Formats: sequence, C-alpha cells, structure tokens
Amino acid sequence: MAYQVLARKWRPKHFADLVGQEHVVGALRNALAQGRLHHAYLLTGTRGVGKTTIARILAKSLNCEHPDQGEPCGECAQCVQIDTGRHVDVVEIDAASNTGIDNIREVLENAQYAPSMGRYKVYIIDEVHMLSKSAFNAMLKTLEEPPEHVKFILATTDPQKVPVTVLSRCLQFVLRNMTPQQVLGHLQYVLGQESIAFETVGLDLLARAANGSMRDALSLLDQAIALGSGQVQEATVRQMLGAVDRQFVYRLLETLAAGDAQALMQQVQQILAEGAGFGQVLQELALVLQQLALVQMLPSAADGLQDGPILQALAQRLSAEQIQLFYQCAIHGKNDLPLAPDEQAGVMMTMLRMLALRPLGVAEVGANQQVVLPEASAVVATAQSHSEPVSEQTSQVAPVKEAVPEAVQAVEMRPVSPENTAPDSLQAAIEPQAATQYAADAMPESYVADELPPYDEHDLPPWEMEAGEAYHEAAVAESVAMPVLEVDAPAETEAAAKKPDVEETAETVADVTALALNADNWPHIVQQIAPQLSAARMLAQHAAFASFNADSGELHLEITHEGKVIEDRHYLNKLSDTLSAYTGRPVHVTVQDWLGEMETPHAQSVRHEEERREQGLQILQQDEVAQQLTSLFDGTWLPESVHLKTPSQ
Repeated sequence: MAYQVLARKWRPKHFADLVGQEHVVGALRNALAQGRLHHAYLLTGTRGVGKTTIARILAKSLNCEHPDQGEPCGECAQCVQIDTGRHVDVVEIDAASNTGIDNIREVLENAQYAPSMGRYKVYIIDEVHMLSKSAFNAMLKTLEEPPEHVKFILATTDPQKVPVTVLSRCLQFVLRNMTPQQVLGHLQYVLGQESIAFETVGLDLLARAANGSMRDALSLLDQAIALGSGQVQEATVRQMLGAVDRQFVYRLLETLAAGDAQALMQQVQQILAEGAGFGQVLQELALVLQQLALVQMLPSAADGLQDGPILQALAQRLSAEQIQLFYQCAIHGKNDLPLAPDEQAGVMMTMLRMLALRPLGVAEVGANQQVVLPEASAVVATAQSHSEPVSEQTSQVAPVKEAVPEAVQAVEMRPVSPENTAPDSLQAAIEPQAATQYAADAMPESYVADELPPYDEHDLPPWEMEAGEAYHEAAVAESVAMPVLEVDAPAETEAAAKKPDVEETAETVADVTALALNADNWPHIVQQIAPQLSAARMLAQHAAFASFNADSGELHLEITHEGKVIEDRHYLNKLSDTLSAYTGRPVHVTVQDWLGEMETPHAQSVRHEEERREQGLQILQQDEVAQQLTSLFDGTWLPESVHLKTPSQ
C-alpha cells in the first residue's frame, strides 16, 4: 500500500480523538444524545483546526447504526462508507470551485428526495464564504426550512464574508487555534504510535511553527522525519525551519546590555551564517524578551521555563524599560522586513536601533558621583564626562538652579556605587516633564528657532514617537546649563504651546462642509478627513460609530480586530484633534470592542465593491458579446476580475 501522509492517516474519526475543541465536541455530543438536532451547522476557524473533520464525524453520528451517546461506532456500513467517501447520502461540496447559482440549484433539487441508505441526507459545504450572492439567496429558503431528512454542515475560514441572513439560520461554532502545548502532546502521541525517535526540543519548535494548526504541524512533522532519516532531531528541525539556537539569542541580549556595537554585529552575522531565517531571528528574540518580562514580574515563573537560570540572570541584568523597548523593536522590525532594502539589512538595522535607543539614564561626573538626566522610555540624553572637579561644576550651574522651579531641582547630583549604574525608573518618569516646562519658560524664542529644529510627532512611526519626544525634551534639558539661559523671556503655558497644531489642523479642513456626527454620516466623515489623519486613517476605517454625546463631546467608537492591532494613543489623539477641527468643537474619542452590529467604513467600502462586482457579472451575463466569448472559449467570468466603474471613475 502506498504511503499515507500523517495528516491524513491520523485524521480523527471519533469525537474523542479531537484535540483542543472540547467546547464544540461537548455541545454536539449532548445534542446527538438528547435528539436536539439543528438543521444547519456553521463551523468557523483558521485552516487545519478540524472543521472538515468535525463535519464528517457529525455526518457519521447522524447516520450511524449503533451510536453511543452521540459517538459513532466507526464499524457499521454507514460509518465505513462515510470514512471512505462512498456514501451516497453524504455529499461534500467545495464552494471554492462551485460558486455559482447553478451548482447550488442542483443541490437544492436533490435535497427534496429521501435518503437512499442512511437516516439523513447530509450536505457538507466547505469554504462556504466563496459562494456568490445569488447562490446564497437561492439557498436561503431551503436553509431555513429544509426537509426533515436534510442536514446542512457549512465550514468557512472567513465568516465575515457570509451574509447575516445565512448566519442567522445556522448554529455557529467557532473552532479555536490549538496551543503549542496541545500540538506538542499530539505530536508525541503520533510519534509514539509510529515508533519514531524524537527530541522534545525539536517537537516544540514544530508545535510553535504550526501557529495553532494541527494539520500544518503534522505536515511539518512529515518533512522533519524525511530530513532526519526517520528521526526528529533538534538540529534538523532548526535547519528546516531556519530557527535560531537560544544560546545565540542569550548572547545577543548580553551584548545589547553591554552596549558593544562591534560584538553585536559579529554575532548577528554569525547567526545568519548558520542559516537562520531573518524573521526567525527577530521572532525568537521577541519570545525570549517576553519570557524575561514575565520572569521580572513573577520570578517563580522561571521554574517552569526552559533555561530558567539563564533567564533569571538576564532579567537581573536588564531593566524593565530595556526589555519593553527591545521587545517593541523586535516586533516592529519583523513587520518591517518586507520594507527593508534586503532582509539582512532589516535585521541589522533592528539591532542597531535597539543599541541606539538603549536607555542609559546616568552620565559620569566624577569618580564616585553621577548626575541623573531626564529620560524617556526609549531615548536618554547622556551628558559627556567632564574633567573639572565636581565643586567647580556645581558653582557654575548655581545661578541657573536658583531660577529653576522646585520640580526641576529634582535633577540633582547624588553619589552612586560604581557597580550600580541603573537609572531610577520613578525619577526618570517624572523629570522630563519638569525639565521641558522650565526650558519652555526660560529659553529665548530666537534661540529655539535657530538651534532646535521644529518637531512634529506625526513625522515618526508610532513606536518611535515617544523616542522622538524624549530626544527633543532631552536636547532642551541639556540647554539649561548653557549661558544663553540667563536671558529672561515671557513664559508660555502648555495649552498655548499646543494651540498652533490645532489651528493648523483647522485650516486644513476649513473648506470641508461638516456633517453631523452620527452613524449614517460616519463613513462620509472619515472619507472627508482622511487626508488629515495620515497614519491614523486605518484606525478610523476599522472603527464603527457607537454613540456621540453632544453635550460632553464624547465620541464612542467600536473597533474591529484589525483596528485593535493599530490602536495607539497617538492615533487616538490625532483622530480627536482632526474631528475637533472638523466639527468646530472639542471631540474626545474613546474606543471599545466591536459588537458586530454597526458597519465600519472599511466594511461598507468592501460591501459596495462586492455589489458593483455582482452587478457587473449580471451585465456580462446579459451581454451578447460576452455570451459569445464564454461560449467560444468554454469559460466563465472570474468574480474577482470584474469591476464596475462608477460615473466618477
């Protein structure tokens, strides 16, 4: 007999064999045992989590001659024929290749006849979201009130594309992605049954690479067995996946903590020379940093982690701010790899960014004394070492200190031990605001214009906005010790400092006719203010209107999963400022999870596009020339290739 791949050989045939879907299995078992059967089921989830498998097991349970509490026996003629795909009353339809109304009409016509062998006729429609709008409309009536002997089982990876009218007629089950621990346990069981030797670390790498899909995990396992000559070894799995050895990652973090740029570049080149994938390097680094953050907050967590002692040592070496910063750099660096000149340069630049933004927090003044500078979470202004004695430096800055507000005087010289140079995180969080406020009050306007370039927070990506602000604040704070600060200048309030930005935004939208803030106008408002939103446009596109309090100016939005990915304080502030300028009154934006009742501007745009595509297909079907072309070449029109232009286009 020909070899059968593991993903097919070990496909579950009973509910008890399923992994990680207990919430679905329990509901179906109870319904079968109690006879409370729905006429239509909808199974949703990502690829490889068991949608088609559950559909087949359910079809067997419905027609099994000897069921046991909803569990099919697997031995009767009904179960055997369903397993082999030869049962005449269980029909599997691939909606991806049978999208038209003619295919569905054939199914609906045959559904009226009684089953030939089993108790029920079961129609399994896979990837149901690929059906056309007309096909969905044709099956609505039958799906709502089918004959008693007919059961529909629908499966899809994209339930958002299934019409609400279809969803309301089905009993929906959402299948979850399996955890790496669940995948690892099942792989160990399969290899034990196959009598194949394995290394647990290699299986763990496969489990994480599967991303919650058991089918992907079994396919990768087949590949690893072939590469390892009948065994699953850590080295071969790392070579196959392009994974990075943890020891390399630990050395990278040690070098980052030491601030050695030359050693850092040599280590990165060594890792890449070993054949590690560029994205895998940053992914593994982010995973280790996540574990370090966990160990810092909960030291006992290291007991259950691999390389626990090493993680504890690194957690003591790195500050919490450094770990969070490095994690953000690794995540964003991995996402930015497609935008880099090449992937190797992208990895190098990410490491250099970590080194450049490494919080230092202190600057040497003397042998045993240090001065703490204002800092942010990303960038710290570091003073250079001075050769003058500490007493001389203190006398030089004394006139300035007299004019400094009390809050700024918290920046003071204090003795520290040579071995302990970590910054005080609480003082680091307080000092920048005080220093910046003093600089704004004391620095002459001409000096600011000549020496410090204007700073716009929207010129930077979101992960670097705080870094850019800190750089600007630190540059201003360093100017406190300069002689030009002796010139008196009128103070400006914080509100006055922010006013020009609001006025500039107001000028850009002054020529736009403002619409009332409500659910009907929200997509049009987003379209009008889109040029002023910049990067915040994506957040507004994936946000649905919830409510607006005209008295308080509170605008509540519901954001989808896509919107939560890019949810950021700077984007929310940008959206609030732009809407305030648009409406001519203060607007404060708050967000909550999307409830699925209101339509986002993006969803509305997609819906309109699909409607135009459907209209275009109808025009083609009625056009004589188009009919001649399809008849001549025996072809069909691809829905995604049809676009109906609007008069404005």
